[in-house]
Amino acid sequence: MQYSNVAALVSGDRGKALRVARQYGVPEADVHDYQSFERLADNPRVQVVYIVLPNGLLKEFTLRAAKLGKHVLCEKPMANNASDCQAMVDAMKCANRKLKIGYRSQYEPMDRMIMKMVNERYLGPLREFIAGNSQNVGDPAQWRLKKALAGGGAMPDIGLYCLNAARFLSGEEPQEVIATVHRPEGDPRFVEVEASVHFILRFPSGLTATCMSSYASHESRFFRLQGAEGWAEMDPAFGYNGLRMRHGTLVDGKSATIEVQTDPQNQFAREIDHMSLCVQDDIMPHTPGEEGLQDQRIIDAIYESARSGRPVKLAHPCALTRGPAPQEENF
Repeated sequence: MQYSNVAALVSGDRGKALRVARQYGVPEADVHDYQSFERLADNPRVQVVYIVLPNGLLKEFTLRAAKLGKHVLCEKPMANNASDCQAMVDAMKCANRKLKIGYRSQYEPMDRMIMKMVNERYLGPLREFIAGNSQNVGDPAQWRLKKALAGGGAMPDIGLYCLNAARFLSGEEPQEVIATVHRPEGDPRFVEVEASVHFILRFPSGLTATCMSSYASHESRFFRLQGAEGWAEMDPAFGYNGLRMRHGTLVDGKSATIEVQTDPQNQFAREIDHMSLCVQDDIMPHTPGEEGLQDQRIIDAIYESARSGRPVKLAHPCALTRGPAPQEENF
């Protein structure tokens, strides 16, 4: 990281926290547990709190950080429902602190190259977005399979990547969604949450996004964005590394496919440094709380559609959901 450093740690496992503290040169006095979280208020070197907890706990610690006067980088999804997301956005505004949601793919160079292609009309008018994100989860006791902590199953955890990519890459907001979810009987992993979700988003331009996500399928992560004059895809997509991007268009009247390679980048370092620069320069984060709120409103509608078996209309967000592009492109 160029603009950030670790100033304190909070963990429920002190032994693990001390090992990490030694790695980053954090004094033992600045290693806290969750009960002593408020001691961060006494450390002026802590300007931003990066909250990486189960979804159901993110609201509590964001509100606690707001009361301490700290800026917050919050993992996604930012909460279990839209009303909690709104409460987090409101609390940070009242505290005059910045709230950024950890959509690391929006800081990843290949994703940003595809977004640039769309903005420059390289693909022509957009027609279809197709995406999938699946993995076969194991231990039934893990928190991601507990509704109170996770808010749902595959949808909020890995399905969110497909949803956010459709919005981020297209630059549009969907106006309708229809969805189904599946929870197989007799599988102890899915007593409380869905195993899989399929949803279709319809956008004002005519673009449709067809997305699926599963906790019960072999690992697979991909998307393709198709336009009238070209296409772009990532397969694998959404991961921390090993990503692959290709795009196709007509060259001299013939179909051509081009594979793009970039130097490996640490997505977490990019998004953390972006947050530090936003605090330093007093600018709106690229992925503020409003971005997470909008995704959660759509997730709520996805579950509503799955329950009712009907399409659900989506309201256009009443506030900006993204700030300026990241300053550090470097690709």
